[in-house]
Amino acid sequence: MINNEALRCLLCKKPKCALQGCPVQTPVPECILLYREGKVEEAGEMLFRNNPLSAVTSLVCDWKQFCYGHCVLNVKQAPVRWYEIEQEISGAYLFKHQLQRRSSEMEGRCIAIVGAGPVGLSAAVWLYEAGADITLIDANPRMGGVLRYGIPAFRLDKKYCDAFEDMFEKAGITFKGSVEVGHDVTLAQLSASYDAVLLGAGAENPATLHIPGEEKSVQALPFLKDPSAFELGKKVIVIGGGNVAMDACRTAVRQGAETWIYYRKTFENMPANPLEVEEAKADGVQFRIFQAPVEVKEGGVVFCDCENVQPEDGGRVVTRIIEGTEHFVECDTLLTAISETPDFRMFKDTPAVMNEWGWPVTSEGGKVEGLGNVWVAGDFILGPKTVVEAVASARSAVNDIIASL
Repeated sequence: MINNEALRCLLCKKPKCALQGCPVQTPVPECILLYREGKVEEAGEMLFRNNPLSAVTSLVCDWKQFCYGHCVLNVKQAPVRWYEIEQEISGAYLFKHQLQRRSSEMEGRCIAIVGAGPVGLSAAVWLYEAGADITLIDANPRMGGVLRYGIPAFRLDKKYCDAFEDMFEKAGITFKGSVEVGHDVTLAQLSASYDAVLLGAGAENPATLHIPGEEKSVQALPFLKDPSAFELGKKVIVIGGGNVAMDACRTAVRQGAETWIYYRKTFENMPANPLEVEEAKADGVQFRIFQAPVEVKEGGVVFCDCENVQPEDGGRVVTRIIEGTEHFVECDTLLTAISETPDFRMFKDTPAVMNEWGWPVTSEGGKVEGLGNVWVAGDFILGPKTVVEAVASARSAVNDIIASL
């Protein structure tokens, strides 16, 4: 039975949902037209070739920010729920798809991809289809990256990661798990052994609060990787307002803990997908805003109240701590999820050019300045962004690698 949302689509000639709203410019009208005509297999192929992770992004994307939020029917407050149709099409297509060589332009080329998350999986598909031999390397024992080890199963079933493992094995793509670049093998060794190296590992180095007693807290990413390894106690406080914080608090609730989010700004300032915030509330997570931690003590955290301040010059509103408002809040576990950065240690002892903040200097296509055949994508350029933005970054790097080789 056809999803009635497809019948509401206006099939815009210049679709804002695709051209302005989607980082990978998903061909929404073309796919919906095929779907209406019953050509679901063709629509699935179109989506997969444009975005190999279409079945995943249709589940975990920030639709309000991207396609859903740019639909022209927002003027009537009735945007088309394209993501529902995309999931129906792409979910069915992924589990029966087998990779094919579509060209020979990269035949004989050997490419190493570091990181088997969103960047690595999508880049491996495109480069394989272009004829290259692919070796996929990851510090984790299995493929998926954040899809397997970060996003909780209640949001993303691990069967999607399993599908890529099966697909890649049948295609002959080599996977080397539990290999840490910079420790087990150097970037220089990879660069010398392959025609090109693409670094697409996710941002997993957590930022710190820089407050006394912080060592008593638990970082959210290790917790999400293996929640059963942590004894949370009865009450949990999560510091942060991003998607990782939402995943952590919702996971803690499922562990049976009374869970709170403490955030130093307002709900409007939270970088998390608004839908995830609402889902966290529905799960029973409680929120306190304008709260900043200043010290972690045994049995709880000292917070201060915050306020928004408008600078006299009319610049950007800043949030500052209100002096003299210290108060102690009891909890059994403090989870921190404030931000993450990639691991730049792999650039040690290489001639890579790094900027003043310690990030690699790259071309528009992601080629690292100072390294002849090394590219970066995803979090190495963007920082911790969304899955679909990582895929878009991977496509840019892949196009540049193919053009260069």
